Amino acid sequence: MQDQCLPCCELVHGWRRHTPAPLWPWRRYACPALVLVLILGSAAAPAADRFTDLLRERIEEIRFSPDPRVGGARIASVAVLPDFYEARGFELAWTRPKIAAELIAAVHNIAADGLDPRDYHSRELVQLTAQVRVDDTRPTPARIDLDILLTDALIRLAYHSHYGKVDPKALDGNWNILRPLLARDPVAALEAAIASDSLQAVLEALLPQHGFYRALKRALARYREIAAGGEWPQLPSGPTLRIGARDPRVVALRERLLREGYAVEGGPDPAFYDTELERAVKEFQRLHSLASDGAIGESTVAELNVTVQERIDQIRVNLERARWVLHDLQPRFVIVDIAGFEAYYYAEGEPRWSARVQVGKPYRATPVFKDAITYLVLNPTWTLPPTIIEEDVLPVVKRDPGYLQRRNIAVIDRAGKRIDPATVQWERYRGPDLPYQLVQGPGPDNSLGRIKFMFPNQHAVYLHDTPNKALFERSQRTFSSGCIRIEDPFQLAELLLDDPDNWSEQQIRAAVDVGETRTVRLPNPVTVLLLYWTVRANGDGSVRFKPDIYERDAAVLQALDGAFRARAAAPGS
Repeated sequence: MQDQCLPCCELVHGWRRHTPAPLWPWRRYACPALVLVLILGSAAAPAADRFTDLLRERIEEIRFSPDPRVGGARIASVAVLPDFYEARGFELAWTRPKIAAELIAAVHNIAADGLDPRDYHSRELVQLTAQVRVDDTRPTPARIDLDILLTDALIRLAYHSHYGKVDPKALDGNWNILRPLLARDPVAALEAAIASDSLQAVLEALLPQHGFYRALKRALARYREIAAGGEWPQLPSGPTLRIGARDPRVVALRERLLREGYAVEGGPDPAFYDTELERAVKEFQRLHSLASDGAIGESTVAELNVTVQERIDQIRVNLERARWVLHDLQPRFVIVDIAGFEAYYYAEGEPRWSARVQVGKPYRATPVFKDAITYLVLNPTWTLPPTIIEEDVLPVVKRDPGYLQRRNIAVIDRAGKRIDPATVQWERYRGPDLPYQLVQGPGPDNSLGRIKFMFPNQHAVYLHDTPNKALFERSQRTFSSGCIRIEDPFQLAELLLDDPDNWSEQQIRAAVDVGETRTVRLPNPVTVLLLYWTVRANGDGSVRFKPDIYERDAAVLQALDGAFRARAAAPGS
């Protein structure tokens, strides 16, 4: 084979890869002078230039590789990270030991927020910092790896702190709580963070600053401390235990409650179910959304036997949900806690009103979304949705033609005329093909009660009063067809209207008593957030665990513990 001369670009950019094996070693080249110049030039090049060349090659590999890895660690940021290094001319970014140490500390400390330090290259960073320092000027592969992994760790950590690791829209197609990825250029933001005097302060500011989030973090620390002492005992199944019982299972019950911090030391007979133990059991039941009757039946045993690790995971899931939504909240807003069966009104960051609520049945789950309350309707009518007509009303009407009249429900044709229900051949229709609207008139027996709060949305879901007041006494309140029934609507109406001279609670009630349907617009729309929390950490340090009524926690936990994939679009968009 004859000698060949490769173009200079091939010699510079990996000629060894592109040259056929017979042309190696140097003697096979027809341009030895050129080769010598390249060798000598490379040897004489300053360390900074060699760093630049090495770093450029690694960044190009990351940008174009289908599975970019550095030191065995997968690189998640295949867009921002390459853009960042390109913008700075492929110079090293991490040259200050203090800032690098702050990032590594933040990586390890993120466990306190329920995230996994391994997602931020914790192991690889420990290994690399044992081999090389950030102020090391030698152009070694380990130094390049350290710089890139520190940058990728910062991008991931900042992203997860501010937006959460899990994409909520991937779990719920109805998710509409949109947040732009950054208000500034991400490359500039990254540069500013690394150049800051305190990277720790930058990262802490990205986490939710709401008291709810801080309380959940304290709860996570508490239950991890419990777990460090080993698993708490499981309570054997058996007959219901009540005060006055003497049973060996009571000993296990005491130990179980004691491990979680309840005061149940007991008297001389630990197998006796005394009043002190009953008080602790009632408190446990209250904090686990059970009927506080002091009786240890099947549901209470089931809650007692949830493991410490399961409680830790439950808290982690809700910390993640908090990262999705607890940023940039408006001064005034309403939150509906779906799993907690409660609603709250906040003004200037403080809760001003709360009430029990009833939410959708599991097969008609209340959706999670964000909107704005714009008006109220006093003495509302209710146009029955097609699903309710098909599944609930038509089967009853076909058996009992007088049902509609007793419920004050009018039949309206497409021309808007009222039709006598007795003239309709109900057995012909299934629901979707019914050519009539069914409208319940206003009054105390209206399914919407005396007042409804409107935020028009695709789900036809809103807040409203209800005549079914007795259902608020149930510990689990999944009774509606998706809307939120609230226990105390008049106080909420007064707060939202924010006009005490014209719309005090007494004046609102008087307007309702007139009996006329009336629309009242809010002077300013008020944000409403329908959210799903299965843990609430209280100000007194207690933690309330709620039922996962729609079985949503498992999917969040699986994604939280799974591999991270960076999103190109805004979360939820």
